[in-house]
Amino acid sequence: MIIRKIETWILERRIELFDSKRMGRAPMDWSQVLLKMTTDSGVEGIASFWASRSQGVTDSYIHDTIAPVVLGRCVHDREAIWHELWNLDRHGCFFPVFLPGPIDVALYDCASQAAGLPLYKYLGAYRDKLPVYASSLFHSEIDDYVSEAKRYADRGIHAYKAHEPGPWRFDMEIQQALREALGPKAVLMSDPVAEYSLDEAIRVGRGLEQLDYHWFEEPFRDHELYKYTELCRVLDIPVAATETARGGHYSIAQFIHQRAADIVRADVSWKWGVTGTMKVAHLAEAFGMRCEIHTTTMGPMEIANLHVSCAIRNCEYFELFAPDDVFRFPLKEPLPIDSNGMIHAPQKPGLGVELDWDAIDNACVGQRVSEFKE
Repeated sequence: MIIRKIETWILERRIELFDSKRMGRAPMDWSQVLLKMTTDSGVEGIASFWASRSQGVTDSYIHDTIAPVVLGRCVHDREAIWHELWNLDRHGCFFPVFLPGPIDVALYDCASQAAGLPLYKYLGAYRDKLPVYASSLFHSEIDDYVSEAKRYADRGIHAYKAHEPGPWRFDMEIQQALREALGPKAVLMSDPVAEYSLDEAIRVGRGLEQLDYHWFEEPFRDHELYKYTELCRVLDIPVAATETARGGHYSIAQFIHQRAADIVRADVSWKWGVTGTMKVAHLAEAFGMRCEIHTTTMGPMEIANLHVSCAIRNCEYFELFAPDDVFRFPLKEPLPIDSNGMIHAPQKPGLGVELDWDAIDNACVGQRVSEFKE
């Protein structure tokens, strides 16, 4: 089953959800590049690329650098393709963190469709569903976090993670308010998005322990291993890290060796696809650690995350980025979450999803095709 064609659509959303502090002076919306990979037997695999500030760059990487590696190859040569792209990254390509993971997702979509299996079963199923936690964007008011968490609780989702805007004392007010509003049974997490000094992180972490928070995520940038090691040493609450760490499972091995994380993070967009994410998850499992799968903010890739989460044992939750009706684009249907807050893996072959082509056409500002020529 040979890859004959790669098509891309640049999709501009014109939706800005970050505040001015996070956005900075460079424009940022929730644009993405959609990819369709077609084989000689007519099977079509899909994936999407983060392109919030990089639509043109992303599209050029796909067609000018990655397509020559992939076109004419068998979809089952995923490991060989993965390592070839890994070598290209070192020798001058220097891929953004969100490339080339979606290529690997599209390859897996093709292969599992051809096998007639949902992706999670093609990988080796451990389960077919798992619990969801709502993951908030940045809000300026404490009441906004509380009301959003309650809305998700009304949908049966009783786990919630706040991304706080800082400074740390205000962050603790948010966490206190959430615990008081949602009660002792709610599962709560904290993610300050790499804003803290070591001293601040220790203070916040001890406060979160008193509030019985489930984990403390990314208080520092991922390269600050010394700070992570010291934080893990002094706190009892699990510390989650490696969300944006470059280097795939090779980098995460260093975190584990340095005892710089209690929980590692991975996803199919930023950790080099299904292949890369499974490598991370299995590495973590060998050390008795959880690998919590990080949101991609893109509907097709969230479904790929879901399939991976159902194929491994050491992931506890599915991360649902809020507001989820915005981030499921360009899927036609909502994510398959039931009234008990459980998300179910699609049962159709491959990713098992349908795209909203009307929405895609309305958002499309550019289209490109690369084909295999013998």
